[in-house]
Amino acid sequence: MTLRRTARLGQQLLREISLKIHNSVRDPDVGGLSVTGVDLGTDLWLARVYVVPSGSPEEQERTMAALARAAPFLRSSLGRELHIRRMPELRFERDDSIEAAQRIDNILREVMPGDSLGEVPSGDPSEPTES
Repeated sequence: MTLRRTARLGQQLLREISLKIHNSVRDPDVGGLSVTGVDLGTDLWLARVYVVPSGSPEEQERTMAALARAAPFLRSSLGRELHIRRMPELRFERDDSIEAAQRIDNILREVMPGDSLGEVPSGDPSEPTES
């Protein structure tokens, strides 16, 4: 399968999995979450589904466990609706990229406290300084 087609299938899976989780999964442990990405292997045997669960750490763990339990249901349901030869196995993984970006942002703010990220310095650099 071409790289372009794999990417297109990944986007379609992202949309469909998100809809299925919110509309069809009846497990009360599946709390609020966002599906942020789907990474398909080149052989289409495995699809890593990245999610950001909300709530306390305990609620997040329950959500991840509930998603693991719901994976076979989601796979069979998607397999009936999508017209692909083989529906990949779904593995749900926590997407820590947002937390990592926030940690990096906090570290940069500590290292450069006077130079706020994304802000323009108070003085105009085009004006000559008085000597």
